Amino acid sequence: MNGSVANAFSFLIETIFSLYLAALLLRILLEATKADYYNPVSQILLKITQPLVGPLSKVIPSIGAINMAAIVLLIAIQTIAVLVTTAISGLAIDPLFALWIACLKLLRLLLMMYLVLIIVEVILSWVGGGMRHPIIPLIYQLTQPVLAPIRRLVPPLAGIDLSPLIAIIGIQFLMILIGLR
Repeated sequence: MNGSVANAFSFLIETIFSLYLAALLLRILLEATKADYYNPVSQILLKITQPLVGPLSKVIPSIGAINMAAIVLLIAIQTIAVLVTTAISGLAIDPLFALWIACLKLLRLLLMMYLVLIIVEVILSWVGGGMRHPIIPLIYQLTQPVLAPIRRLVPPLAGIDLSPLIAIIGIQFLMILIGLR
């Protein structure tokens, strides 16, 4: 395939896969954090992901609040995305290596998602005091598992919560350490 055509199709396929993977990862995180199930944003994510997660969850049970069917689906879809995009590029890749790359990409997606959520939470704390959008409580519910332990260790200094800054530094450190940056 022509280089620019292959790049265009690779971009399109990777974007479509990434959007669905982000929705699926958000669903997993919302379920794991026991976020508001009846929130309209939660309902949208459930409707988008349920056609694939539903049948799989009949075979793969959840472990506590962790939806194992959704995690298996997440890994499978990311692995397929890696295989398809490398095939479009004209390369052959070992399926186990594709699985490894998929796991690294999912870890990067998770870390980037939390990085963005924490930054959005900080911005909302500055300007969004009176905002009533349904996504705002979900952002706070999603970031709570990351920020709460830091808040217990580092109390606010002069009324300033440093936990988001520490979390952002920690996420960046992990991304550099693992080589995902």
